[in-house]
Amino acid sequence: MTEQERLQVLDSFRNDMTEEKLWDVIVAYQGVPFQTVSGLPFQYEIKRGRNGEYNKELIVSRRTDSKTIVWSSIRLAFNNALKHKGTVVPRPKALGDIRGISYIYPLLHEFGVIEVPEG
Repeated sequence: MTEQERLQVLDSFRNDMTEEKLWDVIVAYQGVPFQTVSGLPFQYEIKRGRNGEYNKELIVSRRTDSKTIVWSSIRLAFNNALKHKGTVVPRPKALGDIRGISYIYPLLHEFGVIEVPEG
């Protein structure tokens, strides 16, 4: 996907923040580098099932290993983030004790769902 196509998907999501459009953005941004609050670089790809379709599991690539984040964790963080709309979310755990939140938090920030402290 080109950068322009990726930005169009993101713009569509920012105008209508639904779970369906969040999934579209997640798909569009796989392979793009992100960084956790602590500065750990990572990127993700979406796991595919036997039929070749995405199965809504993100494989987060870190320096030495990988981690899986399931869609239900992303949905939970997203719905919690919507409750904080217009306010600064000070740290990942402020969205809840959710598996993989340290990786979901920067995605939600990048996609415009939450604001984070400057620094």
